[in-house]
Amino acid sequence: MSSSKNLSFEWLIGLRYTRAGRRNGGNSFISFISLISMAGITLGVAALIVVLSIMNGFQKDVRDRMLSVLSHIEVFNESGGLPDWQAAAQEALRNKEVRGAAPYVATQAMITHENAVHGVMIRGVLPREEPKVADVASRVRQGRFDDLVAGGFNIVLGGALARGMQVTLGDKITLIAPQGQVTPAGVLPRLKQFTVVGIFDTGHYEHDSTLAFIHIDDALRMFRMEAPSGLRLKIVDMHRAPQVAKDLSGTMSGGVVVQDWSQQNRTWFAAVQTEKRMMFIILTLIIAVAAFNMVSTLVMTVTDKQADIAILRTIGASPRSVMKIFMIQGAVIGAIGTLVGMGAGVLVALNVDVIAPLIERVLGIQFLPADIYLINTLPSDLRWPDVWSIGALAFVLSFLATLYPSWWAARVNPAEALRYE
Repeated sequence: MSSSKNLSFEWLIGLRYTRAGRRNGGNSFISFISLISMAGITLGVAALIVVLSIMNGFQKDVRDRMLSVLSHIEVFNESGGLPDWQAAAQEALRNKEVRGAAPYVATQAMITHENAVHGVMIRGVLPREEPKVADVASRVRQGRFDDLVAGGFNIVLGGALARGMQVTLGDKITLIAPQGQVTPAGVLPRLKQFTVVGIFDTGHYEHDSTLAFIHIDDALRMFRMEAPSGLRLKIVDMHRAPQVAKDLSGTMSGGVVVQDWSQQNRTWFAAVQTEKRMMFIILTLIIAVAAFNMVSTLVMTVTDKQADIAILRTIGASPRSVMKIFMIQGAVIGAIGTLVGMGAGVLVALNVDVIAPLIERVLGIQFLPADIYLINTLPSDLRWPDVWSIGALAFVLSFLATLYPSWWAARVNPAEALRYE
């Protein structure tokens, strides 16, 4: 009771107009339209939160799969290899955010098996050091990553690549280096037989179909390189990779180039960000439609309450107070719709892994068939900054929708309004 007394009359009347009226059918109808406007905002906010969370989940899942074979940061020298990679690794590890370092050789080649020929990206690694910077060893489904031994000329292939070439464990493949070998008979391609000792699957087709690992010593010998191509680093927080790469550029000697994972996959991440922005704009239109539906609701309320407005004006209420009443009514509708939508959106986004299978069982469908998609479940990554920004946007749109009807209510002429009462 005391809280009601502390409210201004604008708040009391605005809140009263928001509630369902029972005096006549018109009031009940207007309150029903207000409820529809509120429900529209709720659905729009909830849908935007859920869709962005699922898109974030897909992005996170694909990114994690990519980083199982890629490193957070790469250090290399544009003029050639990195002869003293151990010293470079020590320099990098002095940065507290760098967790691990490992050398690598990266080059392109071709592999053949029977009648199949395929271009591949060869990566020479040290098996004992590679787990410090990538999780590829844990992604090996057949064989062992540790079977890459110096001088053994063994190779680990991506799953899609192995299936495409019909290769299994123990098969012999021929690796063809792009650099030719000069002989009295002319320039001949340099070839070497390798034994398949492992097959990995990261779930990212681009890597599974084009990437192969060999021991770094075999790579140096095969491609006649004097030093590793560079150094791969793993840091504590991969989201800070751009900043850490910038710091390392200023502290590491030798004129090396430092590149983080977002730069290595700039095109893919740019495409994902564009898709997210477009989806945000499209779904924001749902909220905008619901918010502007409030314009008609408030206009109908102003028309129905013209006599009340006239009485308020005759007893001393200012046009500003009248305008405030209807702004409060619209703001309350928008706030309730926004809050309920945020709650529903967060609840669904946090339980997508339970809700999606339930819908699939009830409807007898499958959103992501396992035989078509590498990701066969709907991932969700709820980010609270997205939730707060969506809530703020919905409330602002709702508030803007109240301005014209409230201004119109403030211009009601008391004499005209009471003429036919």
